[in-house]
Amino acid sequence: MANKKIVEALNKDRADELMAIMQYMLHHYEAQGMESPAIIDEFKKTAMDEMRHAEKLAERIVYLGGVPTKEPSRIARGGDLKKMVRDDLEAENRAIAQYKKHIELCAEEGDPTSRRMLEEILSQEEDHANTWETVLSVQKK
Repeated sequence: MANKKIVEALNKDRADELMAIMQYMLHHYEAQGMESPAIIDEFKKTAMDEMRHAEKLAERIVYLGGVPTKEPSRIARGGDLKKMVRDDLEAENRAIAQYKKHIELCAEEGDPTSRRMLEEILSQEEDHANTWETVLSVQKK
């Protein structure tokens, strides 16, 4: 039953979601500045979304006969609030591109359930990217 290609793709997505959880929570704890309170709340809210993504991915990986990774991708740390938001936007844009590739893979491999799950996650990642783009455009003034 296990489709090795799909399990590998979902584990790559999971590693990136684990990174996102940690990166957003670090930004939640470390952000400072007059404009930070609303953004700090957004960091925490987004981390919670990423936790749900990581959980869905793990459940699907197990269902497909794989073992969910516990290792996150590389976490971006440090800098001022603007750098944190830029790092998060960059991570969201990478995730969006990767989810699109993995959605195609699921279609090619005949796994509509994984494809639909990834499409749902993709939609939320696009919302996150939109939030950070909005925050950055507000900060440019």
